[in-house]
Amino acid sequence: MIQLNNVTKTVRSGSDDLTILDDVSLSIPDGQFVSITGASGSGKSTLLGLIAGLDEPSSGTIIVDGDEVTAQTDDKLAQIRSEKIGFVFQSFHLIPSLTAYENILIPMEILGLRDARGRATQLLADVDLTNRGHHYPPELSGGEQQRVAIARAFANSPKYLLADEPTGNLDSKNGQHIFELMTELHRQSKVTLILVTHDHAIAARAQRQVILKDGRVISDTLNNEIGDQISG
Repeated sequence: MIQLNNVTKTVRSGSDDLTILDDVSLSIPDGQFVSITGASGSGKSTLLGLIAGLDEPSSGTIIVDGDEVTAQTDDKLAQIRSEKIGFVFQSFHLIPSLTAYENILIPMEILGLRDARGRATQLLADVDLTNRGHHYPPELSGGEQQRVAIARAFANSPKYLLADEPTGNLDSKNGQHIFELMTELHRQSKVTLILVTHDHAIAARAQRQVILKDGRVISDTLNNEIGDQISG
């Protein structure tokens, strides 16, 4: 479970304090698919970064799978991210000097996982890139790079997958493909999926929709029909 308790994030902007998140409390049970929408500057990406321990809140607590990420050392946060959290960015964040296969392999080799090479090969197949594994990121299309990024995010079998506008840099066809791929992997692995998106049609297909405005949660609704379909 992910729990945010009265989380506020304030940064200095010139001579003033700018509140990005304002007293946000959320409880996300394991296995749920949650979409987060809101206008630019509403705090969506900041929220994901705080959950992943990439940033610290100004106040409040965040608990991920029993670990209070707001009270951990940098080494412990790195361990939590590597073992429990997968992150997919809008801009892919692949290592350009490594092949697609190697980008997927590296996280598993760092953790010393058994049969890392076999799993990397399988993940390439899962994202329909078996024949592109030897290519470097600049040789891949945007949609292919994002598929590699998703495979890499699943490499360590994370319990939580955080996706920050993963279709934002893609055309509608590739964006739809990426969304379908992520939701299929979510169903197969029962990972908790938190998806930040500006696409309201995509957001509406989540089990739960959270809407932010000016750093506050203004709507938090369950789509019971989708939840019943997935749980069934």
